[in-house]
Amino acid sequence: MSARTKVIVTRRLPEPVQDRLCALFDATLNLADKPFSHDELKAAAAKAQVLAPTVTDVIDADVINAGGGNLKLIANFGAGIDHIDLEAAARAGIIVTNTPGVLTEDTADLAMALILAVPRRLAEGARVMRARGFHGWSPTWMMGNSIGGKKLGILGMGRIGQAVARRARAFGLEVHYHNRHRVSAAIEEELGALYWDDLDAMLAAMDILSINCPKTPQTHHLLSRARLEKLPSHAFLVNTSRGDVIDEVALADLLESGALAGAGLDVYEFEPKVEPRLLTLDNVVALPHMGSATIEARIAMGEKMIINIKEFEDGHRPPDRVIMELT
Repeated sequence: MSARTKVIVTRRLPEPVQDRLCALFDATLNLADKPFSHDELKAAAAKAQVLAPTVTDVIDADVINAGGGNLKLIANFGAGIDHIDLEAAARAGIIVTNTPGVLTEDTADLAMALILAVPRRLAEGARVMRARGFHGWSPTWMMGNSIGGKKLGILGMGRIGQAVARRARAFGLEVHYHNRHRVSAAIEEELGALYWDDLDAMLAAMDILSINCPKTPQTHHLLSRARLEKLPSHAFLVNTSRGDVIDEVALADLLESGALAGAGLDVYEFEPKVEPRLLTLDNVVALPHMGSATIEARIAMGEKMIINIKEFEDGHRPPDRVIMELT
């Protein structure tokens, strides 16, 4: 391409990323950070050679078709691509890229923080302090549960699941996992991880469950009401993956009734809407989807996105191209 590539970015990104985009491309930024409407996404697709959306943007067939042959690349800012109609993009000859790998450690850190926070009632204790409710130490007040020696079930043993397992071992947890495919013997040995082929059987035996699987049609409500009810009543659940892996209403019912001991949640089924009870129950730590919200991770995401755009502009294969096979 002889002229500078027209790139439209749908959300405000970290300043170093935006500066680099403007230096390299004809970039239109969203400095107000107001999410694009569906019509605004279609208008952006019609103008751009490269559309740079985030996980908050639904890039459906209507948006893709609005590109009208001018749109050549969808360079997603983020690893997840479930918000993009990959089949429609492939049929239109549009390349899709994402930013995998840079979120692993930060997301695993957050998952481990929730694994610690929920059983030890840390958020509840912080709320008591803010409400000036601390009136002195007592031997039976604010007692939580220790995690050393407990069984941690990891649902999804990809990069993030393995990173969670490494952290969990350092805290003395027994690591168990269920995955679509069993990981290698070397990884199992390194992590001290026990594989369960039967998810239902694993759930019934766990003290803590960490959800780290991707969003796919197969994982929608993978933790249905019936599956959630298999967890012991003393168990804690942590989700830093995708909200709709869990039946959120069923989860709230079980937490409210005491059929589950607690939950640490960073993602929700209908974001930004959240089942109201999850925001009021003392046994829930609810965070605002901040698993990758570190300066370092977000800049690294931006750098990966820019490399994908630059490689495309130079006529090379973008390193993080998402492959969609048409049937």
